[in-house]
Amino acid sequence: MLENLYDFVKKHSEMFIIAGLGIIFSLLFFFNLGNYYLMDVDETRYVAMARDMFHSKDFLTLYLNGEFFFEKPPLYFWNECMSFFLFGGKINEFTARFPVALLGFILAFVTYFTSKHWVNRKFGIVSSLILATSVEFLILSKYAILDMVLTFYVCLALICFISTYFCQEKHEKIYWWLFYIFTGLGAMAKGIPAPAIAFGGAFICSLITGSLKKMFKPVNFLVGIILFTLIILPWHIIMLKIHGSAFFDEYIIKHHWHRFFNSQDIGRKRPFLYYFGVVLWGFIPWIFSSIAVLIERLKNITKNKFYEKYKKFSELDNTHKLIYLASVLGLWIMLFFSSSSTKLATYILPIYYPLALICGFLWVDYTENKMHTKPINISVITVGTIFTIAGTIALFSGLFLPADINYYINDIKILWACILIVFGILSIVFVKCKKYTDIFALYVVFMMIVSMFGTKQFFEVDYKFGQNDLVEFAKYAQSQNKTISANGMNRKYSLIYYNNKIADYNNEDMDINVITEDLNRKDNLVILKLKNFEQIKDNLKCNIVKTGKRYIMIEGL
Repeated sequence: MLENLYDFVKKHSEMFIIAGLGIIFSLLFFFNLGNYYLMDVDETRYVAMARDMFHSKDFLTLYLNGEFFFEKPPLYFWNECMSFFLFGGKINEFTARFPVALLGFILAFVTYFTSKHWVNRKFGIVSSLILATSVEFLILSKYAILDMVLTFYVCLALICFISTYFCQEKHEKIYWWLFYIFTGLGAMAKGIPAPAIAFGGAFICSLITGSLKKMFKPVNFLVGIILFTLIILPWHIIMLKIHGSAFFDEYIIKHHWHRFFNSQDIGRKRPFLYYFGVVLWGFIPWIFSSIAVLIERLKNITKNKFYEKYKKFSELDNTHKLIYLASVLGLWIMLFFSSSSTKLATYILPIYYPLALICGFLWVDYTENKMHTKPINISVITVGTIFTIAGTIALFSGLFLPADINYYINDIKILWACILIVFGILSIVFVKCKKYTDIFALYVVFMMIVSMFGTKQFFEVDYKFGQNDLVEFAKYAQSQNKTISANGMNRKYSLIYYNNKIADYNNEDMDINVITEDLNRKDNLVILKLKNFEQIKDNLKCNIVKTGKRYIMIEGL
């Protein structure tokens, strides 16, 4: 009986692997997805805009709080509207986050199938799990903003480009056409970054691998450009025709040209090396082993001369060709975003795909071929020790942390302290027992726990710093069919989303006359920062409606 079962599983191993990955990816991306509030600033802003689009049926022009919003193209918002439609018109946290989570889910599976095809099945499994469990990729797959939409289409474009090196010659043109199609869709998700990453990465790789002729072959290039143009031009032409210079100045000049070359108008200026720091935490838990192996390679660079095998690309096997291409693409993505004048941590998201491929090779070699054991073992023991110590300290945090901080973390600290301790001890034990595959599985399980339960809990801790107040205030205003005026909170879009009405965001300088006018408006509630209210309350004629941790809601007498 057991022998027959074993034969059945072996015969249908691919089916069981796909089912297993499907379960893991589903738990990673969809579990608890709708069980925590949308976050200020971006989630509440973009979902409120998508809701307005869904209700108005104007699928061309974006609006924020009743005003034109020319900052982004519309593909993300179309995806949101499709989700609302598929779920019967329901607009909530789950239906808002579902399209983004679905793209993360699909990209993880595409990584498995393509990596398996290029190299082998184990590499496909390992690389797809590394991508799906990287901290920043995982977080932004459960966060209803534009960056995962851009990443999805850019990575599909890069996957099609890489496929041109591994497919039959008769299929090359199809992959090139798909490359241009996905690049166009990426541009409709977030503008210039998509073609910059895809075209720039493809050009550099083609140049250094000696395959520029293939890239600019008329059947590949000309047809591809036509497909790309057909995707991006219609909406842009219509918007220019409808809104003219207002759209051009805001969309093209301010949010594309200035965002890359001059952050003065937008802010968010960061140092050139900013994204190196982002990747250090964004690629957890895989960054530690990657750095350890890199240090080992650099120490022995003259001895091993591993770089010599990459001198002639055409002579490499498929494995090393893929490492080569992934490395070049990863460096290009890092260089492109680092060169931009405007930087946000979420922008760098596309880099985790090539990093997952590179790191996948390290872990396949480690678990299957017992290579890189010294540096990876050191990294695992180091991380395990840090986690064990951190978990132990967290158990006694009440003895040295301020009372308000302990209030914020009290509900979760014991559980997560214990998880950190167990994870840390097990990882050290597995190293000592040379259970290298178990170490990889432990990392995946740990990130599954973080995603399934930690995401919700960590967001809820963040809400305690003020957003809980605003959500409750907005819901109260909606229940009373009242509008909201908010002083000095022009980016707290939870007031728009959870009240489902246009909010009046007033000046930052606490003008008593303006606040008094707001209090005198019929069916209007005023929200102030609690510390600001304490300074001016004696000059206001009002009733206190609700008091929160950081904010207060008042109404006129």
